[in-house]
Amino acid sequence: MAITRLEQNDQPNRLLLISVPRTASNLLLKILNIPNQPNVLTSPKGGYFFFDAFMAAGKEGRLNKPLSQWTDNDKTEVQNAFQISLDNLEAYSARARAENKIMFAKEHAFWVTNPGVFTSMRDGSNKADDMKTFHVTTPDSYGAPTFSAHNDTILPDQYLRTWKLAFIIRHPALAWPSLYRAMQKISQAGYMDEDGIKGMGMANMSMSWTRQLFDWAMEQPDVPSQPLVIDANDVIHNPAVVVRFCELAGLDTGSMQFEWGGNGVVEKKSETWSADLASAGDAAEIKRQRSAAAIMLSTLEGSTGIVKDKAPADVDVDVEVAKWKVEFGDEVAAVLEKATRDAMDDYEYLKERRVTV
Repeated sequence: MAITRLEQNDQPNRLLLISVPRTASNLLLKILNIPNQPNVLTSPKGGYFFFDAFMAAGKEGRLNKPLSQWTDNDKTEVQNAFQISLDNLEAYSARARAENKIMFAKEHAFWVTNPGVFTSMRDGSNKADDMKTFHVTTPDSYGAPTFSAHNDTILPDQYLRTWKLAFIIRHPALAWPSLYRAMQKISQAGYMDEDGIKGMGMANMSMSWTRQLFDWAMEQPDVPSQPLVIDANDVIHNPAVVVRFCELAGLDTGSMQFEWGGNGVVEKKSETWSADLASAGDAAEIKRQRSAAAIMLSTLEGSTGIVKDKAPADVDVDVEVAKWKVEFGDEVAAVLEKATRDAMDDYEYLKERRVTV
């Protein structure tokens, strides 16, 4: 794994896992037993520090409009949300350093992508100018912020270089329909409408942001070795790969687990997923987020170990498309098929670079 500036200063590591919805990232965290790793600190969500910022950016169709159509309040709200997210992450990191622990965070790739990337696509405006609207302020200790060609995130190069980067991927023909199903259930629970499903679903049905950040990591002069990539198929079917990933990430393999929920007790992660909202006193929002989390985590929370039938070893996109037409109808099946085929090049590129044994 890459040697970061933090390691060179003999300070504890920071590990950032970049995921995409429905890539078995929560299962990976369960197997790695992140909350009970003896030398790891993370949030009740296992990361997701930028969830609120992502929600703010996507509110009221903002990402579908050019920046010229945003109000000053829109811009301020979203920029503040990203700044608060980063400040919270830094507060946890400071605590990890004080406790001599590894800081662990998981974030979806799309959630940390600068909104200016998308607004500039709407009217052909200058991407760099749009991105500046949402730049966050990092502590002076990281140096003057810069953003290199492959860094479309909200986080400056100097900041990202202080993290070990790892990525989890999954075959798009499995991930995207799973995400759509989850979005449908969340919609039925009243958390979002059909427009929200289309907006949030399609925004997340991409591996281009994952690949771009992987390429960024490979280009860094002080990150000489390849960042980690793990495939959900290996998480489910090849425990030796997960053990190797754990070793390369600098985590304790002795804390790993492949079975859980003994004595009929299954930990409900969704009950703690929104615990850090409690201080805001927004009971309705806490209830909504817990309901959404319970839907997204339903398979994991209902299990006592790895559910292998969720990940067939062989995937035929044509066969899957035929299934989607029956399950979702022709229109949705066509959307899922396009998203799947569009993502295959990025998926295969990253899969070739995954951890193996």
